[in-house]
Amino acid sequence: MRYSIALAAAMLGTPLAAQDIRVVTDIPVAHSLVSMVLGDHGNAELMLERGANAHSYQLRPSQAQALAQADVVVWIGERMTPWMGRAIEGLNSDAHAVALLGVEGAMLREFGQAKEAHDHEDEHAHEDHSNTTSHDDHGHDDHGHDDHGHDDHGHDDHGHDHASEDLDHAEDSHAHSGIDPHAWMDTRNAAIWIDAIAGELAEHMPDHAADFSANAEAAKAQITALTAELDTILAPARDMAFVTFHDAYGYFVNQFDLTQAGSVALGDAASPGAQRLAALRAEMEADAAVCIFPEAAHDPALVTTMIEGTGVRLGTTLDPAGSLLEPGADLYPTLMRNMAQAIADCAQG
Repeated sequence: MRYSIALAAAMLGTPLAAQDIRVVTDIPVAHSLVSMVLGDHGNAELMLERGANAHSYQLRPSQAQALAQADVVVWIGERMTPWMGRAIEGLNSDAHAVALLGVEGAMLREFGQAKEAHDHEDEHAHEDHSNTTSHDDHGHDDHGHDDHGHDDHGHDDHGHDHASEDLDHAEDSHAHSGIDPHAWMDTRNAAIWIDAIAGELAEHMPDHAADFSANAEAAKAQITALTAELDTILAPARDMAFVTFHDAYGYFVNQFDLTQAGSVALGDAASPGAQRLAALRAEMEADAAVCIFPEAAHDPALVTTMIEGTGVRLGTTLDPAGSLLEPGADLYPTLMRNMAQAIADCAQG
C-alpha cells in the first residue's frame, strides 16, 4: 500500500544508506518480522507501547513525528490498527507503506470461519484449511478490506475511495465481521510477509538486497521449523474445545486443527452483556469446553466469572499481538510458541 509520509527534500530520489533507513511498524508482530529481515541495516521503530491495546491505541506526538520521518512503514492494515491508518492519512509522503494484509498471496479468512466445536465431528477430518483464501482470489470490496489497488509488492496506491468505509468497519468496536486481521496467526502468512518486507527493503537499499534476501531465507527456515514445533506442542490439545476472550485465533485454530467453542466478547472494545454471557455458558456446556483463556490488555474478570460453578479450567493469559513481550526478531516465534504451550498445558490439566 502506498501512502505519502513527508521525507526531507535532500533524501528524495536518492538511495538510502544503510545507517539512514528508518522503518516504522504498528504492532510487535510486524516489528518482529521486519527485524528478522532488516538485521543490522537500519532501525525498526515500534509504535504500540507495551501492554497497550493493538486496536485502540493513540499515538503520542513524538511517535507521530517518528512516523513523519519514516522511510518505510510496515503495518498490518486498517482493520487491525485503524489508529495507524489515521496517522498515515494525515501525512504527506513519498515513502512506501506496506499493509501486510494487502500483500499478494496472503491467505485471509473471514470472521466466523473457524471450526466450531459443534461442527468438529463432521468436519474435523476434512477441512484441510478450506476456510482460508488467497488474497489474490478474495472479493475485498465487499468486506471493507485495505483494497486501493495493489502493485507488484503488495502496496496500495492510496486513492482513499474506501478509506472512510474501512475505518468505520475497523472502529466499530473492532466489529467481528468481514476479514479477520489477525493473519499472522497462520505461520504461512508470516513467511509470505517476510518476502514482501525483504522486497520493500531491497528497493530502498539495493546495495544490501543480497543481505535482505539471505535474512529472509533464514527467517522462513525458522518459521518452517517453528510450524513443526507448534504442531508437536499442540498434539495434546487436538480434541479439546476451548474458549478465548475474543475472536482473534481463527487462523491458528484452522492451521493446527484445533476446536474453539467460542469467545467471550464479539467485539474487541465491546463489553458482553448478560444475555451474551448466558448464551456462551450454554455453548460451553454443550460443547464440553475444557479451558478458557484470558487475554492481555483485557480485564480477566469476565473470564473468571464465566467459569464459576463449572469444571472449565482457567488457562494462562494469551497475548495474540505480543504486547507484553520484549520487542525484536525473537518476538514472533516466542509469541506463537507461548500460545501453543498455554493451550497444550491447559489441555493436560
